[in-house]
Amino acid sequence: MSSKQERFFSHGTIERNTGLLLILSILVISFAGLVQIVPLFFQHSTTEPVEGVEPYEPLRLIGRDIYIREGCVGCHSQQIRMLSSEVQRYGPYSLAGEGVYEYPFLWGSKRTGPDLARVGQRYSDEWHRLHLRDPRMVVPESNMPAYPWLQRNTVEGMDVQARMRALVRLGVPYTQEQIDNAPEALVGKTEEDAIVAYLQGLGVSSRAAAAEAMMSAGE
Repeated sequence: MSSKQERFFSHGTIERNTGLLLILSILVISFAGLVQIVPLFFQHSTTEPVEGVEPYEPLRLIGRDIYIREGCVGCHSQQIRMLSSEVQRYGPYSLAGEGVYEYPFLWGSKRTGPDLARVGQRYSDEWHRLHLRDPRMVVPESNMPAYPWLQRNTVEGMDVQARMRALVRLGVPYTQEQIDNAPEALVGKTEEDAIVAYLQGLGVSSRAAAAEAMMSAGE
């Protein structure tokens, strides 16, 4: 060690002081993260919805919550990355503006099952119902668990209005009329109806805008 007194922020001091090293590492990582994240709040491509994207209708909103509750989000991502293999399989890559009304985001990264970002209208309602009740009826090699109870559980009377009001506070533009009429959309519906409605809408409204953005980026 040098005979001269070592400076407080010298490499030697930092490397020997675990607490100081940890604090400085957190500060550096936090600053670097803010430099990347903060500008996104001011970019229209990440703060404004792409053409066709609207807040979830009441039945789809409940279906999304059931999708989260049943753990579907743990095995299915909803993010198509900018890789040719993914675009060829799933469709146009995902845009940030598609998720403006997503609270919480469900993009994810794990794919035990296929990505569902653009699964909407690729299969019939009946296919989805069979798939939820017994996945191997339609996909013999599937390792997805069955969800037969969804067809028996009603969503009528669920607190959809409270959920919509909470989302309004986060910036989702539901009108008071939409909130007032929301319970009517759940009358006579089951959890299976709700999750099928949710799946059938995934990627449908924004598919054309995403395809156009992808073509423009390739020019």
